[in-house]
Amino acid sequence: MLDKTNVKFRQSIVVRFSGDSGDGMQLAGTIFSNVSAELGDQISTFPDYPAEVRAPQGSLSGVSGFQVHFGLGVHTPGDECDVLVAMNPAALKQNVGFLSRRGVAIVDIDSFKKSDLQKAQFTTDDPYTELGMKSQVVEVPMTELVKAALADSGMDFKAQMKCRNMLALGLVCWLFNMPLDGALSYLKNKFEKKPAVYEANAKVIRAGYDYGHNIHASVSTYRIETEHARPGTYTDVNGNKATAWGLIYASEKSGRPLFLGSYPITPATDILHELAKRRDLGVKACQMEDEIGGICSAIGAAYAGHLAVTSTSGPGLALKSEALGLAVMAEVPLVAIDVMRGGPSTGLPTKTEQTDLLQALYGRSGECPLVVIAALSPTDCFHSAFEAARIAIEHMTPVVLLTDAFIANGSSAWRIPDDDEYPEIHPNYVPDDKREGWRPYLRDERMVRYWAIPGQEGLQHRLGGLEKDYDTSVISNNPDNHERMVKARAEKVARIADFIPELEVKAGGENADTLLLGWGGTYGHLYTAYEQLNAEGISTDFAALRYINPLPRNTREVLKRYKRVIVAELNSGQLATYLRAQMPEVKFEQINKVQGQPFLVHEIVDGVKSILNAQ
Repeated sequence: MLDKTNVKFRQSIVVRFSGDSGDGMQLAGTIFSNVSAELGDQISTFPDYPAEVRAPQGSLSGVSGFQVHFGLGVHTPGDECDVLVAMNPAALKQNVGFLSRRGVAIVDIDSFKKSDLQKAQFTTDDPYTELGMKSQVVEVPMTELVKAALADSGMDFKAQMKCRNMLALGLVCWLFNMPLDGALSYLKNKFEKKPAVYEANAKVIRAGYDYGHNIHASVSTYRIETEHARPGTYTDVNGNKATAWGLIYASEKSGRPLFLGSYPITPATDILHELAKRRDLGVKACQMEDEIGGICSAIGAAYAGHLAVTSTSGPGLALKSEALGLAVMAEVPLVAIDVMRGGPSTGLPTKTEQTDLLQALYGRSGECPLVVIAALSPTDCFHSAFEAARIAIEHMTPVVLLTDAFIANGSSAWRIPDDDEYPEIHPNYVPDDKREGWRPYLRDERMVRYWAIPGQEGLQHRLGGLEKDYDTSVISNNPDNHERMVKARAEKVARIADFIPELEVKAGGENADTLLLGWGGTYGHLYTAYEQLNAEGISTDFAALRYINPLPRNTREVLKRYKRVIVAELNSGQLATYLRAQMPEVKFEQINKVQGQPFLVHEIVDGVKSILNAQ
C-alpha cells in the first residue's frame, strides 16, 4: 500500500530519462509516453539524441535523453523535470540542470564507481555535492536488481544489461501509480517474435515496480489529475510518423497514388521508413542514390499522375533547389518535406532549429515562387502534410512543408480523425469542355493549369524547364511572354490565400497592444508563454503561422492592430525579416535562439518582459 502522506497530486509532471546512448532511454521514454496517452493524459515529448554516432561509453558526449511531460494543459516537454532518471554519472552531470530543486533524481548507484565518475570528468567522489544538488536523490542498485531478476534466465551479463532500462521504467511507473498492463502490452508487441526477450523484460519491469513498493516510505509518489478526452481512438505518435500518415490519407482523399522519392538523412529518414512499410496501401517508396535523384524521381511521378513527395533536411533541400525550380516551371504537384536541423553543412544533425525558412522561400534561381507551410506540433504534422498535398494537387504547385527535429522526433497523444473531418481533394483534371484544343499551360480562373494524366487520348504533351508561351504552350524566348509567365506563376501562388484559413489570434485580454507571433514547431512553447504572461497580468495576444507563403489573407490587417509584434523563432530572425519586407508599417521585435535546442518557456516570457521594459 502507498503511504498516503507521501502522495502528491499534480496537474502535470515532467520526467527525463537519461543514460548512455546504448542504455535504451528512447525506448523507455516511448513506452512511458504510450502508457500515459492510454490513460488519458496529454503528453509532449523531447527525445534528445547525442550528436556523435557512437561516443565512448560513459562519456559526456554520449549521453542520450528522453523527456516527457504528461497530465493536463500540456503543450511543451517542460522547462525542467520533476523526476530525472540517470543511468550513469555522465547522464546526471549533463542533465542535472533540467532537474527542479524540488524534484527527485533516481540514479543507478551500481554505475557510480570511481572509474565511472572519472569518465564523466568528476573531480571528487561525491558527485551530488560537486554538482550542488539540492533535490532528493534515490540511489537504486539497478544492475544488481536486474541480475537477481534474471538469475534463472540463462542470459549472459551483456544481454541482461540490455534490460536495465526496463527496471528504471518499472520504478517510474510505480512512482506515478501507473499500472504495468500498457507497458507489458507494448513490450509483447515489440518482441512478438522473441518471446524469451519479452519474458526477460517483463520480469525486470515488474522487479522495478516491486522495488518502488519496497522504498515507498522514502520517496514521494505522484497522482496526476486527468480529464475525459474527446471520444475516439488515441495513439502516441511522433511528427515523422504523423507526416507519413497525413500523406497516405491525402492520397486516399485525392484518388492519386502516393510516391516518395527520397534519400536517407537525419532527422527525416523515418518518413521514408514509415512509407516503405505501406505497400499494402499502394504506396511506392523508393530510396534513391542521392538527394537529386530523390526529387527528380518525384517530379517524374508527379508528371505521371501521382501525389509525389520527397523528404529531406536542410542540406538536402539545398541539393534539391535546381530540381525545385524545374517543378515550379513545369507546374507539377510536388511536396518537398524539410525536417529542419542545426546547420550550416552537417552542423548539428540530431538537434533542432528553424534556420531553413529563407532557403525554402527564396533558395532557387530566377523568380521561382512556391508554397511554404510549417507544421506546428507532432500531431499537427498529420494535418500539415494533408494540407501540403491538398494545395499541391488542387493548385498544381510544389509545396515545401517545414517541420523540425523537435516535433519530428517528439510525440503527442493523437486522436485518429473521423473520415468526414477532412475534405475530398479535387485534382485539377482537364475538363471535358476544354479537351478540344487543350494545351499544357491552359489555366482556369484561379490561374491553375490543368493536369493531364499521361495515357489519355488527345492529351499528349511535354513539360520541361524551358519557358513556354502563355497562349500556345510551346517553347518561347520572347521577353514579354517571359514576364507574363513569371507574373502568372506568382499570381497562382498568391491566389492560394483565398483557399487557406485566415490567421487566428488567441486573445489574452481586452485591448492588448502586444502580439506574440511564432511559426512551426515553437507553437507549444509560445502558447504556454502566452498563458503565463497573461496569468501574470501582462496582457498579450498570440498567433502562430502555419501558412507562410502565401500568408493568410488577413495577416496584414491583424498585425497592424498591434503596437508591437514580437516574433520568437529558433534562428537569427528569418520570419521577422520576411515579414518586415511584406509589411514595413508594422513594428516587429525579435526573440531568437540558435543553440540546437528548443525554447524554454521562461526564455520567451523573459524576452517579452525585457522588450516591454525597454520601451
